[in-house]
Amino acid sequence: MSTPIISVTDVRKSYGRGQNRFDALSGVSFDIYEGESVAIVGKSGSGKSTLMHLLALLDAPTSGTVALEGVDTGTLRGSRLNRTRNKTFGFVFQQFFLTGNDTVLENVVLPLKIAGVRPGERRRRAHAALEQLELDDKARNKAANLSCGQKQRAVIARALVNNPRILFADEPTGNLDSATGGVVEDILFGLNREHGITLIVVTHDEDLAARCDRRILIRDGAIVEDSAIEVAA
Repeated sequence: MSTPIISVTDVRKSYGRGQNRFDALSGVSFDIYEGESVAIVGKSGSGKSTLMHLLALLDAPTSGTVALEGVDTGTLRGSRLNRTRNKTFGFVFQQFFLTGNDTVLENVVLPLKIAGVRPGERRRRAHAALEQLELDDKARNKAANLSCGQKQRAVIARALVNNPRILFADEPTGNLDSATGGVVEDILFGLNREHGITLIVVTHDEDLAARCDRRILIRDGAIVEDSAIEVAA
């Protein structure tokens, strides 16, 4: 079998010390393979968001390892860590994190700016991503003037400009009505199926989780279920 794109081994994460110590994760282990869609589900406070931050290299485990294609990410430091994160991952959050007074294009090019891509190439790739999300006609609009659905599509465009291999979606439809949320879900799963992008969704929405290949259920910092989802014929 091929090397997992992400491999988690006995990962623990604690906050505080002594009597104030809180164990957010207590020894979780699993593998994710390239092209999978995986739902990490659990109630608020279960540890699912902590786990996503560790998988996305936004935080480091207290103990255990998170490996990216066989490389222990604990060995990555400074600019190498930032470069790996920026090149490999795209992020879609419930909160849009768009700069309202900047144009849509300026928001979308941000990861490319961080990566040091030249201005002309930045614009070309940003327009291509916006076109893919049917939003290129809004490129010069201020982000604050977009509808919620348009804002989330702009966020997805920003997540795609670096051609990420892994897309993290944290409650991606949480701020959207059901119809708009359905459109955003279709976009995310289309990227997974048609472009082979590994999709990791963190959610408490069981309907959204049911669209994934796998469902990992977390309760009190531990994995209590890791199962393939059967799609009805």
